[in-house]
Amino acid sequence: MIYKTARDWQAAPDKRVLFFGMSGLGKTHLANLLRAEGHWFHYSVDYRIGTAYMGEHISDNLKQQAMQVPFLAELLKSDSIYIGSNITFDNLAPLSTYLGKPGNPDLGGLSFTEYMRRQDLHRRAEVNALLDTPHFIRRAHDLYGYSNFVCDTGGSICEVVEPDDPRDEVLKTLSTNTLMVWIEGSEDHTDELIRRFDRAPKPMYYQPRIMRQLWDDFKRERGVTAADVVPDDFIRFAYARAIRHRVPLYAGMARNWGITVQASDVATVRDAGDVTELVAAALESRRQTA
Repeated sequence: MIYKTARDWQAAPDKRVLFFGMSGLGKTHLANLLRAEGHWFHYSVDYRIGTAYMGEHISDNLKQQAMQVPFLAELLKSDSIYIGSNITFDNLAPLSTYLGKPGNPDLGGLSFTEYMRRQDLHRRAEVNALLDTPHFIRRAHDLYGYSNFVCDTGGSICEVVEPDDPRDEVLKTLSTNTLMVWIEGSEDHTDELIRRFDRAPKPMYYQPRIMRQLWDDFKRERGVTAADVVPDDFIRFAYARAIRHRVPLYAGMARNWGITVQASDVATVRDAGDVTELVAAALESRRQTA
C-alpha cells in the first residue's frame, strides 16, 4: 500500500484514495464530499466507461431506436437532428439502459446472445477505465493543479479482477497508485440493497460464468423458455443471488490490496475532514492487527 500508517496518510501532501464496494453503500458520497472540499480531483470510473469507452455504443443504440420512428428517421438521415446521451457523474442511466435486460422482446428484453455481447463490451471498458487511473492522477496534477485524487469505482470492479492473484494487472496498477478502501456492508445492508433493487431494478455487469448459470437456473426454476422470460423478473433474480457472490471478492481485494471501512461509519461522515479521519482509523486498525 502507498500509505503504511495513519501518520503517512495524514502527512501526505498528495493523498490518493480509491473506494470500492457494493453500489449504494457510499462510494460516490465520499468522493463528492472530498470534491466539495475544493482540493480533490474526482475520477468516476463509471462515467469514464460511459463516455470514453461505451459512448458510441450508447449513442448508436439511441439512434437505432429513433430510426424505428419514420419522422425521426428522416431527420437523422439528413443530419437535421442530433441524438446522444447526457450521462453525468450522478446520472448513469444511459449506460445501464444500453446494457439492457435479457428476455421477452415484447417487454423490452434482449436476446441472451446480444445481452452477453454488451456485457463483454462493458467488461473490456471497465478494465480500460480502471487502468486509466494513473493517467488521470497525472492529468489532475499537471493540467488542473490537484494534488489530491479520489477514484470512485463501480460495484462491478470485483467481477473484472482476480483478488488472490498477485500478478493481476488492474489491482497492481490501482494499489501502486492509490490507497484502496473497501466499504464493507452488513447483512442488513445487503438485504436493504436487495429491497431497493426490487423497487427499481437496473441492468448490471456480472462475470460471464455467473450470468450464464443464473440464466439457466432462472429458466429451469420458473419453467420458461428464453422468449418468455420477463426481463425485470430475471435481473431481480440475478441481483439477489449475485450480490452475495461479490462479498468474498471484495474481501479478498481488501485483504490483499487495501483496507476496510464499515458502511455504518461511512453513513456518519459529513465532510472531507471526516473522510480523512475515517481512512486514517482504518489504516491504524490494519496496522494493529497485522
